[in-house]
Amino acid sequence: MPEGDTLYRIADVMRRTLGGDAISRAHGRPGGAQLERLIGARVRSVRTRGKHLLIDFDDGLTLHTHLGMSGSWHRYRPGERWRLPADDGVAVLETKTAVAVCFGAPTVELIETRALPSHPVLSRLGPDLLDPDPDLNEAARRISGAEVTIAEALLDQRLVAGIGNVYRSEVLALGALFPFTPASHLDHSEVRRIVEAAAGLLRANRDGAIRATVPDTRRGERWVYRLAGRPCRRCGTAIESRSLGQPPRKVYWCPGCQAARTSTAPTSGRAPGRS
Repeated sequence: MPEGDTLYRIADVMRRTLGGDAISRAHGRPGGAQLERLIGARVRSVRTRGKHLLIDFDDGLTLHTHLGMSGSWHRYRPGERWRLPADDGVAVLETKTAVAVCFGAPTVELIETRALPSHPVLSRLGPDLLDPDPDLNEAARRISGAEVTIAEALLDQRLVAGIGNVYRSEVLALGALFPFTPASHLDHSEVRRIVEAAAGLLRANRDGAIRATVPDTRRGERWVYRLAGRPCRRCGTAIESRSLGQPPRKVYWCPGCQAARTSTAPTSGRAPGRS
């Protein structure tokens, strides 16, 4: 599932692809959002809210997409062959100079822009770490009150928006925190540092195509994510991984740098939100 920095880059591409010209053709999946209502409208803004993409139009409508695990947005020139089957397209927006196609997204809906503050999912999201001035204290407060492991809490978009599976493992490695520690057992200051680290990494990677979390190294270097069995770059201990949550997602950690403080077992509490 794309994380906040990836959505930020997608928004930038969509802004440049659709900005300026009126929508000349639009359609979605059969029985889905009535995207034909956008014909003649112009894009007013393209923005993100955590892992959600919002395209605002000057006719008072907003196209909301959430890409889930397999969705993607593509851009093409008019008449250019698509890289995926047309039947997989769930949202198509065309102007006289460009075609934007969303493939495989589980969420595609057209909403009145004025109704966004009361949207049942968007209105419940936690502080967005890619906001210009995110409320990190509020994010830390929400996470500290969660009755799940810190690894699960970081993926709960109702607590903090924008973190995905890569960043949750990486920031816990940076903070030397055992992933299976209950979030409520951590000091607010510890959680605040983790949230601040996540915000910093998201911001550092939002403008580049290759994500890196280790400073002063080649682009793409990571601390623990997808490095199970390899030696930790700090202490040499073999990195471990284990599935956690519903649906199960792998979390990676160094048992040397991120040792458990107590006998806390790697068990799961309530399932994290997937908003």
